[in-house]
Amino acid sequence: MRDTLRSEFAYQLFALLFAALFVHAIYVTAIRPEAETLLAEQRAAAAADENYVPERHLAVVLRDFEQEACFILMLWAMAIMGYKARSGLRERALLEQKLLPVTPGMSVLPEDVRTYLRPLQNLEPAQQRALLPRALSAALQRFAATRNVQDVSEAVRNVCDAEGERLDSELSMVRYIAWAIPSIGFIGTVRGIGDALSQANQAVQGDITGVTEALGVAFNSTFVALLISILIMFLVHQLQLLQERLVLEAHSYADRELIQHLQVRT
Repeated sequence: MRDTLRSEFAYQLFALLFAALFVHAIYVTAIRPEAETLLAEQRAAAAADENYVPERHLAVVLRDFEQEACFILMLWAMAIMGYKARSGLRERALLEQKLLPVTPGMSVLPEDVRTYLRPLQNLEPAQQRALLPRALSAALQRFAATRNVQDVSEAVRNVCDAEGERLDSELSMVRYIAWAIPSIGFIGTVRGIGDALSQANQAVQGDITGVTEALGVAFNSTFVALLISILIMFLVHQLQLLQERLVLEAHSYADRELIQHLQVRT
């Protein structure tokens, strides 16, 4: 488990570093140079024609530091969710396998527990740490110890509930990122409005170019942040749905493939 946590932490750290470098490279080489060119052209056109209405360009909308930070966090969150979704899909693949040599109509006795534990113990270490093998192993071991089917069902439920809580707690970082993205957008809004107010004297004198650019920063940052937040929250709910289905289906698998076959001689 410690090795898994260390590898996941290293993956998240590398994903953050890669996202920051990748997004910053795109901004430095493409978005900001194009935005500066477009803004210079718009300033010249506005100076030549007082009725000129500037067009909205994607590069101008995305050019500020708040939008860059939002995209970095978006890629980071998507990398984390992709890692967890991949793990969930791998565990779901176990639900399609016959992990126990139990056929319809067969009875499993407490004396047979070692026989049924052996296929689970022969799985690869990564598969043994998955939810389904752990739930089946806990069920068989409880059955051998107590010879009580009700205790077996309780053991499976406890393992599944603990796994569900663990999966939910591991989404806390993604939820924090989903909260942080619109907050960064609002920071851009405050910064833009502050810049606009600082140039109020120029607007009174008839030069509103600086004010409009500052207000553009305010609204563009919020606009981009809210769009990204909507996407991230959608992906979070899809991942949570995948994980909840995994827990429910693992419980159903254990009940169908094992618990219903348990029998105690009287």
